[in-house]
Amino acid sequence: MYAVYIEDLRKRFGDFEALKGVNLRVAPGEVYGLIGPNGAGKTTTLRIVATLLIPTSGKVEVFGYDVVSQASEVRRIISYLPEEAGAYRRLTGLEYLRFMASFYAKDGEELERMVEEGARISGLGGKLKEKISNYSKGMKQRLLVARALMCHPRLAILDEPTGGLDVVHAHHIRRIIKEYASAHGTTVLLSSHNMLEVEYLCDRVGIIDNGVVLVEGTSEELKERYDAENLEEVFVKVAGGA
Repeated sequence: MYAVYIEDLRKRFGDFEALKGVNLRVAPGEVYGLIGPNGAGKTTTLRIVATLLIPTSGKVEVFGYDVVSQASEVRRIISYLPEEAGAYRRLTGLEYLRFMASFYAKDGEELERMVEEGARISGLGGKLKEKISNYSKGMKQRLLVARALMCHPRLAILDEPTGGLDVVHAHHIRRIIKEYASAHGTTVLLSSHNMLEVEYLCDRVGIIDNGVVLVEGTSEELKERYDAENLEEVFVKVAGGA
């Protein structure tokens, strides 16, 4: 059974066809990176997997559950972090983690375990006692990633998890995602514009453009196939028409 199974996925918004037959397979425990230019269909694909958008046609399953007819089952085993996620500014970081954990925990003991895990993942230490309104963008993103992982999802869907962050915060988030996925066997489906990040994080990569996944494979396979020194060069050759 695949963690994510997508077959001939199409999505229209009025006259605009955002996805034109996406095919994609993600194995359990795999970190899979979906990369492509702006407007390529990355976020639309992730939102459909996360049950936030209904596909026009095609098949999408998460660990065997259909994202349309079994959406509630899918939501129980995933977490989703959108690119422009928000947090409650008037809460402290700790209060926010406790509030979000309350949606997943079966009892008070599990809730506290999740909060403790979220605090550890964030690496924010004493800053968790401060209000989120005082956080920098990097601190807030670390908190949001912690929120997405602390519930131990079978599939974590992360849309540009380090977008716009400085080197220090981006490094922390990349390290946490990689270590967490390895330690817990969590499957991760993420999008990113940072090619070095994708090479570091992802077991396999899919390049999407104009609503279609053009190529996929490990970074090493793609670099060899396209006689490229790095993934950025592969990306330009595949999606940039070079």
